[in-house]
Amino acid sequence: MGSGHSHTGADELDHLVDRRVRRNLWAAVGAFAVVVVVGLIALWPTGSDGQRDPLGLGGEPVGAAVESVTEVPCSFDPLLACKLVEVTITDGERRGERLELEQPLDSAIESGDGILVDLVDLGDGTVQAVFYDFERGTPMLLLVILFVTAIIVLGRWRGVGALAGLVMSFVVIIVFALPALLDGSNAVAVAIVAAGAIAFIALFLAHGTGLATATALLSTFASLAITAVLAGAFLAMSNFTGFGDENVAFLDALGTQIDPRGLLLAGIVIGSLGVLDDVTVTQVSAVWELKRAAPHASFGELYGRALRIGRDHISSTVNTLFLAYAGASLPLLLLFSEANQGLGSVATREVVAVEIVRALVGSIGLVASVPISTALAAKVLASTTPTDLSTPDPAPPDPVTTDPVTTDLPASADDHPSN
Repeated sequence: MGSGHSHTGADELDHLVDRRVRRNLWAAVGAFAVVVVVGLIALWPTGSDGQRDPLGLGGEPVGAAVESVTEVPCSFDPLLACKLVEVTITDGERRGERLELEQPLDSAIESGDGILVDLVDLGDGTVQAVFYDFERGTPMLLLVILFVTAIIVLGRWRGVGALAGLVMSFVVIIVFALPALLDGSNAVAVAIVAAGAIAFIALFLAHGTGLATATALLSTFASLAITAVLAGAFLAMSNFTGFGDENVAFLDALGTQIDPRGLLLAGIVIGSLGVLDDVTVTQVSAVWELKRAAPHASFGELYGRALRIGRDHISSTVNTLFLAYAGASLPLLLLFSEANQGLGSVATREVVAVEIVRALVGSIGLVASVPISTALAAKVLASTTPTDLSTPDPAPPDPVTTDPVTTDLPASADDHPSN
């Protein structure tokens, strides 16, 4: 996670900022770091539920290559036709073994496909293969390689830092957030701590450890707090149950001790972080560059100019956010449209209303992040004195070639031609 905006030249300004401002800024960052570390320690999962297997799957699916597909009578009803798929296991202890599985006639499996299967021990010494999914590792790996190459080619070392931050964000979610939620910890507390850890890691890895990054980090935390408060308030007022997502209902059916409403709020908090840090980093970087271009600019001038940049950025970002949510919910919206339900009826259904609240609350947080980050960055750089950033006076003009008075003077008597 973390955008690729550059803070080139930020270190040049850091030592010119007032010492007291620098001390207060880093003290605030340190205080947040302590809170995040304490939260990680307090909420760290115990791992007691790590061996649970409520579905009885007994392990990961294994790869298999489809050797042949033939149409045969179904084993459960000879009057119906099914596809008999013969596969060769390509992974695990049973690698090279040939098995058969039955699929519906409209199955998309064809000869030569790579698939994943679950191997179920029937207890009598035989193993049954059950179709799990298609194997997509190769195309996804190719896409990841293209993504990494593009980031590094354009961002260079900044890109490497951004990729490292992205990897660490996944680590925080997989190693801490998910196990802590399954461990029964408060979902909102887990989300806030996880978001804080991700923000620290992603921003400092992608943008360095200068004052600009510290300013963006504090601005992100402030904007995230506004987003969390608004999300909590409107989720409560809207009487959401948290069961609009079928996955939450499935978790509840498995006996997982998770608060559905808390999980919903946690998703909004973590989901908003990725866009918030993009906006805050952009605004702080804009203020830093404006200060370098106009060393004598005051707080008001820096704030006003950077805010104009922020208005353009926020308008496109909000539209992007809405389109992302609309795209994710497109199949559901089509389903309601096909059922001839009115817009008002569809919008107030929990499964749709949740996405509307998520988009609106996230957008308000984005809008708030622009003046917050701009004001904080301008305040930090306004503590530099004009003499700190003064540029050398320009050389005086050449009086012979550029002084207009000299060229306008009349010629002397010696210069006149004789009569």
